Amino acid sequence: MTPMTILIAGPYRSGTEGDLQRIARNLHALEQAAWQIYAKGHVPLIGEWLALPLAQHAGHGRVAEYVPAEFLYGVARRVLAQCGAVYRIPGASRGADGDVRQARELGLPVYFSVDEVPAAQA
Repeated sequence: MTPMTILIAGPYRSGTEGDLQRIARNLHALEQAAWQIYAKGHVPLIGEWLALPLAQHAGHGRVAEYVPAEFLYGVARRVLAQCGAVYRIPGASRGADGDVRQARELGLPVYFSVDEVPAAQA
């Protein structure tokens, strides 16, 4: 299989009530999942890696709790259009559920376990 860019979808701010330590834990979980995808030979992508610096330049600031959800979702929609699949990690998240919905509309595979993701051949 050719390496794919795979969007990692899961909670970022969901369930945190704006607590920056909880947000950091969620980001850590996303990044752990990204490592698992990378180890399988693919290019992992977390929407916030792109959205947060863009939000700062758009005047929203860079503190996660202040970036409007619609801005984050808009970046995720554009990013997903460039991906070959989605890896949905556990946890309640309206944004991640939207990513899964969009991926299915685009006909992209959605994986719910890293074991489902085929290894890439370079």
